[in-house]
Amino acid sequence: MSTPFSFSILATDGKARRGEISMPRGKIRTPAFMPVGTGGTVKAMYMKQVRSVGADIILGNTYHLMLRPGAERVARLGGLHDFARWPWPILTDSGGFQVMSLAGLRKLSESGVTFRSHIDGKPYEMTPERSIEIQGLLDSDIQMQLDECVALPAERKEIERAMELSLRWAERCKAAFGDQPGKAMFGIVQGGDDASLRIKSAQALAGMGLKGYAVGGLAVGEPQPVMLDMLDITCPELPAEKPRYLMGVGTPDDILKSVARGIDMFDCVMPTRAGRHGLAYTRRGKVNLKNARHADDPRPLDEESDCPAARDYSRAYLHHLVRSQEALGAMLLTWNNLAYYQSLMQDIRGAIEAGRFEQRTEEISEGWKRGDLPPVT
Repeated sequence: MSTPFSFSILATDGKARRGEISMPRGKIRTPAFMPVGTGGTVKAMYMKQVRSVGADIILGNTYHLMLRPGAERVARLGGLHDFARWPWPILTDSGGFQVMSLAGLRKLSESGVTFRSHIDGKPYEMTPERSIEIQGLLDSDIQMQLDECVALPAERKEIERAMELSLRWAERCKAAFGDQPGKAMFGIVQGGDDASLRIKSAQALAGMGLKGYAVGGLAVGEPQPVMLDMLDITCPELPAEKPRYLMGVGTPDDILKSVARGIDMFDCVMPTRAGRHGLAYTRRGKVNLKNARHADDPRPLDEESDCPAARDYSRAYLHHLVRSQEALGAMLLTWNNLAYYQSLMQDIRGAIEAGRFEQRTEEISEGWKRGDLPPVT
């Protein structure tokens, strides 16, 4: 692995940035959307499909892979890339989100977090050092600090306590990560919906000289305008020459508005989860294939799409698969959704390069507003 980790900005349009992350396992075109492969699999997809729709990087989860099959086992089997048959870059979440989502199964201290497995109740300890160790055993390319994410709304005192703890954990993660050529550790800005806490967190992390920075603790219950306000406050405090990653976001509209504020990387379970529940994302907006109106509709989801799932199957057939709970329905709609998200990112990158990001954003949004075309009669 001789290629160093680097990030270059190739074009800007307003605050929107078109960039590229270079790593030994490949380049990541930004703005980038990372499909979520929590347990070493992007649900309902083959890895070759994930690559074919345009993904440069996927996300894995330290907590879930720690529970099963176990990080040491993955390491013995050659690391997560070989194990999952994905030879390109992988980012691993540290397990910090589970500090919030599994609040009833964990105990928090200065040292770290003690979990009881949601699978069998077995206890596990996750310290900042152990989180980085697990991510190293998985051999992920971008590793995230362990942090505490607080669900919103929350009291300022609680948000401040979690933010300060996350900063101390960031220092410990940085020390545990050390110098790993070709790899990166990202810090995570916390601070809830409090502007002063966000600024304090961002400035402290920027002072650590990390290779990249994430904005965490958003899209966890607050309205979109609050999320966008926090990005307006946070992004200017982060080093302009480093990549910025908005964790767990989001809808196509969230992505457009966040790119406009200087965000470079995204991940979200939304396109894969929606696909498994009968919902398709298209350039004409969302299409709910559970609805009976599709039962006799011979049209594809999008006749102009490059994705076979969107172009080659009738809505009537997709509706039948969804209503019959056939596995193929989840597979086709997930394929469509990830293809749409990646085509959106390609569209965004091209618009920034052409200096027409704002105009293209308006055109994309108008397409969603016009909605799906009625069936031909």
